[in-house]
Amino acid sequence: MDENPRDESRAEERRTDENRPAESRPGENRTDTPPTGPRPGAPPDATPAPPRPGAERETAAEPDAAAPAARRPAPPSRRRSRTRRILRLAAAVLALLLLPLLTAETALRLNYTGDPAPGTRTRHRDALWLGHAWVDGRKTDQDVRALARRLRDTGIRDLYVHTGPLEHDGTLPESAHPKARWLTAAVHRELPDVRVQAWLGDTLASESPDGLRLDRPATRTAVLASTRAVLASGFQGAHFDLEPLHSGDRDYLRLLDDLRALTHARGAVLSVAAHQIDPLPAFHSFWGTTTGHPKWWSQAYFGQVARRVDQIAVMSYDTMQPLQGLYGGYVAQQTSLALEVTPDSTDLLMGQPFYHENRFGHWAHAETVPAAVRGVRLGLSRTDAGRARFGVALYVDFAATEADWRAYRENWVR
Repeated sequence: MDENPRDESRAEERRTDENRPAESRPGENRTDTPPTGPRPGAPPDATPAPPRPGAERETAAEPDAAAPAARRPAPPSRRRSRTRRILRLAAAVLALLLLPLLTAETALRLNYTGDPAPGTRTRHRDALWLGHAWVDGRKTDQDVRALARRLRDTGIRDLYVHTGPLEHDGTLPESAHPKARWLTAAVHRELPDVRVQAWLGDTLASESPDGLRLDRPATRTAVLASTRAVLASGFQGAHFDLEPLHSGDRDYLRLLDDLRALTHARGAVLSVAAHQIDPLPAFHSFWGTTTGHPKWWSQAYFGQVARRVDQIAVMSYDTMQPLQGLYGGYVAQQTSLALEVTPDSTDLLMGQPFYHENRFGHWAHAETVPAAVRGVRLGLSRTDAGRARFGVALYVDFAATEADWRAYRENWVR
């Protein structure tokens, strides 16, 4: 049977359509297969260059252009600018902190210049701190004779002999000073013009829970009893060194009032070792706030203590000064500050470093006897060159060298 031409034509179309590639079939939208070949608009012969090594990593590290600006790292120029601002601010803060220190140190160095006034030498009211070996049995008559030879032709009038320490309740066991009577008799025999005082001290509970508590009346009463006991042993005075003693401590002043009445009733001397005076106004408050240890006293408080005693010896060492010139200027300043508030009826003594240690607060190459003596003479010259009740106190006998004794003789006694 003959085929219909129209049916044959439709069959041919079906065959042609089945053999046509899928992507070019009319009427179909194929989106699951990406297009190949050059991108739209590219020249017919342009083909993409192969990626260079590492390009994939660099591409992955590039920030997304659509990401929020806050998440993008700052450009290098902006980071450098911020770093410079931080460094400039740090330098400004450091300068503000160092400027007062540099100014103060410069003033101390200038304070060490000039010549001491003529006659600013010993007034024969000097003192020497002696260690505990003199009352516990380690020293002999031969040691006392050697000490007498050492002290002859010097200005030393008082010996502060370590007789304590006190117990935290203020008591003093007699076993702490078994040779006290022997020592006082031996010194009086060899050095009749030298007074022997009992050096009593303890750590105060001012910066820790342990120590002597002056706020307790029972403790102050026990200290008075201990003082009576050492005076009964032949000592001609009592010398107190209580540390750390904060500026303004009223309980200490109450104790001194009672001790003064006790010692004077027995014809004895009351003396104390005193903290240094503020090198700058209210410096003890600043230092106490920043470190918890207000090392200095106010000048006013120093004067209150000085008016209650017969002798006051400034512990003018452990000053944190790194150079001799700065240390000597510091001692000159301390001498002037102490002279201004110490009454004429009180002996003022300035401490001399007869020991050699290297640690924070004390440098042996800076805190020397020659620098200390020169500083004392300069301060005395500028403030009260003719003062009679004045001297130096040497700390301490068992650490002193021949060079220390020679410097004391040549620069102060001569």
